[in-house]
Amino acid sequence: MRFVALDFETADGGADSACAVGLAVVEGSRVVDVLYRLIRPPRPRMLFTRIHGIRWENVAGEPGFAAVWSDIEHALDGAAFIAAHWARFDRRVLTGCCAACGLPVPALPFVCTVELARTLWKLRPARLPDVCRHLCIPLQHHHARSDALACARIAIAAIEDGWQFPAARVEAVA
Repeated sequence: MRFVALDFETADGGADSACAVGLAVVEGSRVVDVLYRLIRPPRPRMLFTRIHGIRWENVAGEPGFAAVWSDIEHALDGAAFIAAHWARFDRRVLTGCCAACGLPVPALPFVCTVELARTLWKLRPARLPDVCRHLCIPLQHHHARSDALACARIAIAAIEDGWQFPAARVEAVA
């Protein structure tokens, strides 16, 4: 089975304000590709720099979401689902960025690895650092590449522990 773990970092509270994206493409139980891109958000206000460390100077010369879209779309091609840790957030950002750029939202279900961790391993809290610590997964939290890789490894661990897609609660995009 092929799936993609996805993580966005955002500049502000707007759903269209992605400033970084990380994707980890998984086939079988192996990460086969990783994509990390900085994205110039539509507004220069960087309200969440204290969380992810990304400043306007880091993204001002980067392409906007529309220019990064073909890489994201290519990574999602053939995937059964998108995995994200706290899927509602990443689904909202993907939908918001696509809408702002007039792009179609991928018709893939989202699997929330928070839900997987709570259901399979009874973890509470199930924040990304907590789940990574439990599964001994390295993490540089709030770096989109690291968060996407960690999410992929959580989903792989869930599959290895017997979880089968679409057994978990999935959230459709749209």
